[in-house]
Amino acid sequence: MDARLNVFSSPAAGKLMKHLVGAAGVVGASSVPYTTLELVNLRCSQINGCGFCTDMHTKDAVAAGESQLRLNLVAAWREATCFTEAERAALELAEEGTRLADANGGVSDEVWATAAKHYDEEQLLALVAQIALINSFNRLNVITRQPAGDYVAGQFR
Repeated sequence: MDARLNVFSSPAAGKLMKHLVGAAGVVGASSVPYTTLELVNLRCSQINGCGFCTDMHTKDAVAAGESQLRLNLVAAWREATCFTEAERAALELAEEGTRLADANGGVSDEVWATAAKHYDEEQLLALVAQIALINSFNRLNVITRQPAGDYVAGQFR
């Protein structure tokens, strides 16, 4: 598959990505565990069909020490026994935050309350921001058909 746009050579895309990556850096500095953020990134990317981000966040998670078993089970996290209750809450928030149109009103109070049992306000803000950011990256990559498979862990750090 060929990309519709070469976002890596576009000056405008470079400026945009600089700001999005900068925002992601703020989220990454939060106290939400890095592996939780990567699980959220992976689940949102799966839902959105973003091969580029699925490739990237799988490889970055493995490089950070995440197990292949857990990564393989992210798509079926409800049935998998290997995720903590906090991770489950983050994954559920990620799913409802990604599928806003399907939820008839956005994220339910129940999902929010479950997440709030495991994360304080700053962490909730970080999770919401991460969900918004990865959905932005997913949409940019899917619309422009960025190919997947060539990402090297840590490539954009």
